[in-house]
Amino acid sequence: MTILSFLNEFPDESSCRFHFKTQREKLGITCKKCTCKTHYWLSAKHQWQCASCDFRTTLRSGSIMQFSNLSFHKWYLCMALMSFSKKGISALEMQRQIGHNRYQTIWRLMHKLRKGMGLREDLYKLDGTLEFDEGYFTHAQTTNEPIKRGRGSQKKQNVAVMAESTPLEDLETGKQSNHCRYFKMKVLMNHTKEKAEEILEKFVRDDAFIISDDSTSYVGFSSVVEGHATHKSTKEVTKSNLKWVHIAISNAKRNLLGTYHMVKLKYLQNYLDEFCYKLNRRYFGKNLFNRLVLATASGLLV
Repeated sequence: MTILSFLNEFPDESSCRFHFKTQREKLGITCKKCTCKTHYWLSAKHQWQCASCDFRTTLRSGSIMQFSNLSFHKWYLCMALMSFSKKGISALEMQRQIGHNRYQTIWRLMHKLRKGMGLREDLYKLDGTLEFDEGYFTHAQTTNEPIKRGRGSQKKQNVAVMAESTPLEDLETGKQSNHCRYFKMKVLMNHTKEKAEEILEKFVRDDAFIISDDSTSYVGFSSVVEGHATHKSTKEVTKSNLKWVHIAISNAKRNLLGTYHMVKLKYLQNYLDEFCYKLNRRYFGKNLFNRLVLATASGLLV
């Protein structure tokens, strides 16, 4: 979907409301009082009424938009601009584009959407052959402590990065290459063996095969997944066996630095969730906006 087609399809508040209603009805409405799934629409009230107990459900109730006073049109504009932009958009630029007075309102809205993207991503586990490594992301310092240099710096946070990487071989030339599918990035608040294994258990299927470097933090991976191969960490290994992980790390760092300049550690996971959500749906094209609206309507945050 382009900006012109978006403006043609959603020119006003009523068109956004109607579209959001249809998306919620696709997912199904469940009564909070009696869990009945049969409802009928009260057009004058913009609410659904339960066919069993007459309990009413508003258009926003149970969705990510719940408790928000912003218009549907502004929510849709934000979702459109976030999905149209491959590299992301800052809250200040978003505020300017949609003409809203308060920066904090738009900032909170965008983080709700990012968190919704992350929760949607967490529904799926990676499988097959995976590359696993960690990247160190610079974030804004929130204390006045003297800054350390190197790996233990307070301004750097390690992030577990996983990529589905299928080995391919050209039958004629014998040249080997890798094809990437889906990615996950998870902030590691502590650099321990147990934390790395916890990430695998939560976000990777147990029949997967992991390729990583020979870090001591990864020695227990073979007990979590079906197979684990380690390689000594060198430039050659980075370019071949861990190629897609490091491409993703490089692109994510460049994206965060170029668009947001410096993010706080508290919100780093939200920005990484947005990056992975778009990356994993890089072939969706115009459907990316519709998928974001559906994720918003599903109400995973509530």
